[in-house]
Amino acid sequence: MDRKLFISVCVAALGLSALKAGALEPQFAEDAWAQAMSLRDCMEYAISNSTKVRIQQAETGDARIARRDALLSTFLPAVSTGTSMSSSFGRNIDPETNTYINTMSFSNGYSLSASINLFNGFSAVNNLKISQTSLKMGETREKQAEADICLAVMEAYYNVLYYKRICDIYEEMVTAAETSLIKARRQEELGQKGHADVVQMEADLASRQYDMTNAQNMYRSQMMTLEDLMFWPMDEELVIETDVRPFADAIEPASEQSVVDFALANDPAVKLASWSVDNARLELNTAKWQLLPSVSLGGGWSTSYYSYMGAETMPYMDMLKRNGGEYLSMSVNVPIFNRLSRRSNVARHRNALEKASATLDQTRRDVESEVRRAVQDRDGAATAWRLAQHNAEVQEEAYNLNLKKLEQGLISPLEFQTADNNYLKAMAEEMNSRFKYLIKDAVVQYYGGVEYVNQ
Repeated sequence: MDRKLFISVCVAALGLSALKAGALEPQFAEDAWAQAMSLRDCMEYAISNSTKVRIQQAETGDARIARRDALLSTFLPAVSTGTSMSSSFGRNIDPETNTYINTMSFSNGYSLSASINLFNGFSAVNNLKISQTSLKMGETREKQAEADICLAVMEAYYNVLYYKRICDIYEEMVTAAETSLIKARRQEELGQKGHADVVQMEADLASRQYDMTNAQNMYRSQMMTLEDLMFWPMDEELVIETDVRPFADAIEPASEQSVVDFALANDPAVKLASWSVDNARLELNTAKWQLLPSVSLGGGWSTSYYSYMGAETMPYMDMLKRNGGEYLSMSVNVPIFNRLSRRSNVARHRNALEKASATLDQTRRDVESEVRRAVQDRDGAATAWRLAQHNAEVQEEAYNLNLKKLEQGLISPLEFQTADNNYLKAMAEEMNSRFKYLIKDAVVQYYGGVEYVNQ
């Protein structure tokens, strides 16, 4: 859409209802405008208070801890220390002579050991890569949750604006119908109108009041939906901006193919599916390497102290030094036969990789279809908006002409009601198509790389 045409359509749509309904209501006066929340304010508030985002943030925190653990287990050994203390009564073995004695004894020991895997089928390295990918997946899911919340808030926000404008129109219609009814009753007293015309106008007023009540109920319902999405405090009133400003800095929309290409490379769903394939491939490689021997290196130091009741014992520190000893070990574990469990594990991971690859292909196809459908819906909504805006202008002119005719007695109240209904329907369709276009355009911009909260 041409920029000048886009701006003029927005301005005309905003001014159309203002010409009939007059100024905004007092609660949206200038002194309260500073407290009204814009669409972006509502999105940011919803993100900061959403329980879904908080849950996903906790899961991302778990993934960050898993990456740290994998990093430490890959490059650092496992170190442990211990101590023991015991007292023996009766027959036991003398640790110095390795013979049985019947004397009460006391012993105390200390140990320190460390071990590290030199080769375990690259399991540690692959686990580190998997944990890094899992962290990126967690952060992406967090962004995806924020985007879902923003889109839901946007739809609820525009629904509130839609029913607010409908309420304004109905209130203006009710006021006009009440004025016309008072005038008609006076004309009936003067013999200028029949009683049937007055009854018809009373019925029209009752119908308008009924429609206004329904619209107000829908407005309150949509406001509650918005408050729930934002996690707004129930004891506080939510006030939002009722003016949808035109995109003065709007640029020409990107081509469909460029949006598709960007989405296939950057859409969260595609990224998650692609990383799932990477992790499945790493897990398969790990399972394959488990068929090879594993090698580990270990070492440690230990010492002990013991004494016998009634016997002369070496000083505590001297005995600990004398009994101290070190060891260094290397172990090789060769898998020979474990009821084919390792081979079954390889087969399962191979199937998991195949499923992840198929899921990636399906996700890419789904995203491409969604993007192309979103672009088509946006273009169709833009055309529908232009037509609805033109129809609203025509119906407004027809409404004004018929209002003058009614005042002059040239048409019946029933004929005027038909024109009134057409005008009301045109106004509702214009607002509905306008908000639909804004939502469709926001979805396309999101697929093109612009987050909802930054639009």
